[in-house]
Amino acid sequence: MPPQSPYDPPTDALSIADLLAAARTHLTRLTPAAAAAELAAYHSHLASDFKPQTPPPAPVLLIDIRPAAQRAAEGHIAGATVIERNVLEWRLDPRSAARLEAAGGRYDARAIVICQEGYTSSLAARELQRLGLSRATD
Repeated sequence: MPPQSPYDPPTDALSIADLLAAARTHLTRLTPAAAAAELAAYHSHLASDFKPQTPPPAPVLLIDIRPAAQRAAEGHIAGATVIERNVLEWRLDPRSAARLEAAGGRYDARAIVICQEGYTSSLAARELQRLGLSRATD
């Protein structure tokens, strides 16, 4: 058998299109309006006079994973929590010592991930689901 060309993919390799399509089969993707509505409903519920619940309602976070340069060029997204992609899993994994307290260390947190074009956010949201955050999406 002749050696494989370094330009031919290994037989078990997936393309980025394959990875993206596989990730999206696990997501119920949101429109920007639907994401904004979920975030607003959560904050409205927190601001209302309601009886304290045990446990409190699951956090809803709009997470902007764009790099600083894109945020500077395109602007801030109102209500978003900035977590750059390279640290996302550490900030949202309830078992991580580096977790973001806004997520409450909860597996039922609703993480709505956004990026510039909607590709990286799909891959990131799927990884969050694999950490146990089953309500993560983009």
